[in-house]
Amino acid sequence: MKTGTDTLYKTSVGLWRSPLLDAETWLDHAFGTAIAQPDGQCHELKQVHSALVVAFDEWRPGLEADGLVTAQPGVHIAVKSADCLPILLADPKNRAVAAVHAGWRGCAAGIAIRAVEKMRQKFGSRPCDLVAACGPSIRACCFEVGPEVAQQFAPWFPERDDLDRQTHIDLPEATRRQLRSAGLLPEHIASGAPCTVCGGALAGARQFHSWRRDHRTGARMHSAIWIKPL
Repeated sequence: MKTGTDTLYKTSVGLWRSPLLDAETWLDHAFGTAIAQPDGQCHELKQVHSALVVAFDEWRPGLEADGLVTAQPGVHIAVKSADCLPILLADPKNRAVAAVHAGWRGCAAGIAIRAVEKMRQKFGSRPCDLVAACGPSIRACCFEVGPEVAQQFAPWFPERDDLDRQTHIDLPEATRRQLRSAGLLPEHIASGAPCTVCGGALAGARQFHSWRRDHRTGARMHSAIWIKPL
């Protein structure tokens, strides 16, 4: 059930979707799970936990990056995750989309901001026009890290005084703050997806792949976005 633009909802086949992106009838999208994956042949990157975002006209199999943007209809772009944060963005004015993989390293390095900048450079996107949805990922409830990780998030959580010790980090909140700093409107950002480790209040945990919980090599969920063919 849709409960607001910030909260994703689960479909009858087990995919998760965003009401914000649903409102853009020129595109389609889906956040995959352990029980369902988006339809269509997806163009993916060799994800390396970077903050590098590339355009589809640069794409080739095995290209190392963690974000992909396109304005080409019919091209499904996707990222894989199993606790890392998938981010899907859309520009309704210029009809362009992006798929981003934000692991903790990429998130700390501001990959969400890089994606917005890439869309501005490539398509003339204005940040105030963009809409963004963050998919299921590990959330603060389950993402306990040491100071060597936590301190890298100091730019995104300047109010916190506990980053010099064992603590919890909220990747979706860090990403929301990055998107806001890049110029997105708060009502254009959906970050209320379930936690992949515990499931939170919205879902059973076992519908998601989680590296932290299961340590299963190769178990990944696909999150895809594409512009509908003309």
